[in-house]
Amino acid sequence: MKELPTTYQANTTEDRIYKLWAKSGFFNPDKLPGRRTKPFCILMPPPNANDPLHIGHAVFVTLQDIMVRYQRMRGKKTLWLPGEDHAGFETQVVYEKKLEKQGRSRFGMTREQFYSEVSEYTQANRKTVRAQLQKLGASCDWSRDTFTLDKHVIATVYATFKKLVEEGLVYRGERLVNYCTKHQTAFSDLEIQHETRKDPLYYIAYGPIQLATVRPETKFGDTAIAVHPADKRYKQYIGKEIEVETLLGKKKIKVVGDTMVDPEFGTGAVKVTPAHDANDFELWNKHKGEIPDPIRVIGKDGRLTDVAGPYAGLKVMEARARVVEDLKAKGLLVKTDENYEHALALCYKCKSVIEPQLLEQWFLKTRPLAKPAIKAVKEGTTAIIPKSYEKTYFHWLKNIKDWNISRQNWWGIEIPAWKCQDCEEWTVSEGKTPASCSQCHGKRLEQDPDVFDTWFSSGQWPFAVLKFPQGKDYKEFYPTSVMETAYDILFFWVARMMMLSLYRTGKVPFKTIYLHGLVRDKDRQKMSKSKGNVIDPLGVLEAYGTDALRLALTIGNSPGQDTVISEDKIRGYRNFVNKLWNIARFVLLETEGCKPPKKLSLQDRKLMGEAAAVAEAVTRDMELYRFSQAVERIYHYAWHTFADKILEDSKKVLKDEKLKAGRQYALLHILKIILALLHPFAPFVTEELYQKLPRAKKQSLLMIEKWPV
Repeated sequence: MKELPTTYQANTTEDRIYKLWAKSGFFNPDKLPGRRTKPFCILMPPPNANDPLHIGHAVFVTLQDIMVRYQRMRGKKTLWLPGEDHAGFETQVVYEKKLEKQGRSRFGMTREQFYSEVSEYTQANRKTVRAQLQKLGASCDWSRDTFTLDKHVIATVYATFKKLVEEGLVYRGERLVNYCTKHQTAFSDLEIQHETRKDPLYYIAYGPIQLATVRPETKFGDTAIAVHPADKRYKQYIGKEIEVETLLGKKKIKVVGDTMVDPEFGTGAVKVTPAHDANDFELWNKHKGEIPDPIRVIGKDGRLTDVAGPYAGLKVMEARARVVEDLKAKGLLVKTDENYEHALALCYKCKSVIEPQLLEQWFLKTRPLAKPAIKAVKEGTTAIIPKSYEKTYFHWLKNIKDWNISRQNWWGIEIPAWKCQDCEEWTVSEGKTPASCSQCHGKRLEQDPDVFDTWFSSGQWPFAVLKFPQGKDYKEFYPTSVMETAYDILFFWVARMMMLSLYRTGKVPFKTIYLHGLVRDKDRQKMSKSKGNVIDPLGVLEAYGTDALRLALTIGNSPGQDTVISEDKIRGYRNFVNKLWNIARFVLLETEGCKPPKKLSLQDRKLMGEAAAVAEAVTRDMELYRFSQAVERIYHYAWHTFADKILEDSKKVLKDEKLKAGRQYALLHILKIILALLHPFAPFVTEELYQKLPRAKKQSLLMIEKWPV
């Protein structure tokens, strides 16, 4: 046998080994050898097809590949189905930034042109993402690679929407929604960030009543004054109209009593502006008929509308400054509290202040869908790891509100709904333009220009990607085995997959939910470009090899807990990979040309028994998703027991001709166990070393070798 080099060369090995795996066809469950009757399936959370992978992606790839490689070696029919996400709003923002650098804007393009350019951009990025996933060792079935805009996925989304509409679970209504005036789209409540800020609180005279507000520029949309019904200061005014002086002249405004009002806030009296505040909108709904309908003061462009008179066309902050100045001049500004602390809703992407808008949108009634999703986890049909996240899951689903699934983006899945210009009613189809209106049979139909919230379509990923209801994969692999993802999208995605999958299929989408934490630097700081502490996974792979990165991301990584990563940690596990290489190098040199022993000594049998016990302990860890403990157990056994003790002791034994053959056999046997146990975590170096072992089957691969238990 040709002697191994003294150090492991990841750069010259990994691509070759990956090609070996790919050529075998064993990523495809239908091509795995042997009779495999038990299925195991993981659906990859599809990375956004708008940018290269980051270190967070490396975490999920590592953890999912560990599970898949382990179950494949356990003899299961294993499918890891990869995909990429069109990521509607996210991708649109990324592409608009590129246009901005070119001095262009989507508003200077046709919608078709913009869609075409983004489509071309995402398809190019899909290839990049796939290559990066392969560099990380992802053993997924590329023949099943799916994009969230593939025809069968869209067809499933349309069928779900139509069913929801027909069963009264989706409705179109005019409601106050979160709106970003920069990106000009609505958002659900989950996509809003809240930030505490200090702003002036303005006390304004409204006739005989003083009230406090942080938003004087919206006063042109005031339709009432609200006070607590038990507040003695205002009891004489409740239910009556009072005359007030405004910047646009005198007007009459009604005072209503409602327990929503906090008598301790400001003066205990608040202005009601239902077109621009969620609480005010709710209050208006309770007092409909008693107070006027909402008046829009701020348009979708973030500027004041014509109802603001001379202030029309001003941006919000410009208008606020002008209004405050004019209130002072008119003697209507009583006082100002400059340090009022309050929570502001922000666009999670651009951090612009959300300007609520009264818009007609499609809303999903989530409560009926939430009940089965709660029941499935309570009864143990689906388990959440770690279990502590069950409480969070239940809390969110029990307090869930109707979900706005409309977005005003140009990139995404168009909503298959058409408004009849004759009767104003909506007709929903499964994608094709209806021949006529379902209500009046008129033919003047106009499609809704909005697209679905990406989370609505990706919430159907488990059954859509497996081609529900007739697909072979759906019949064989659904419900899937594990959904492995980050804990921060438990609400955004996981809970919604539970709701929509149970609704469409009647079954849970996965049996286990495994939540990993976020990646933090050595100082436990969240990684971000602005902090300059982001680790580029591809750069690390070039320097230290994929196996070192995977080990660093696994050891110390407990479910639901943030994991710390640093270049020093990765470098340390590169040293372990080299140690493993040298262990194997020594064993292979000392066992070259060895023959099966006639008899094993008691000590050799003991050593092999100890290795088997380690394998059993590792297997228990793997079955309980304790991946960090499993690989640490192998690490310590390989380095501190096998290398430091067994190999050192064996140097003497190998010089004894009577004991030599038995010890050679034992060393090879134990090495093979170590390589097999370590393979899910460090697949490249273990496969390379396995290929150097003396074996009966020369064409075999470690990735399909039987697990050593």
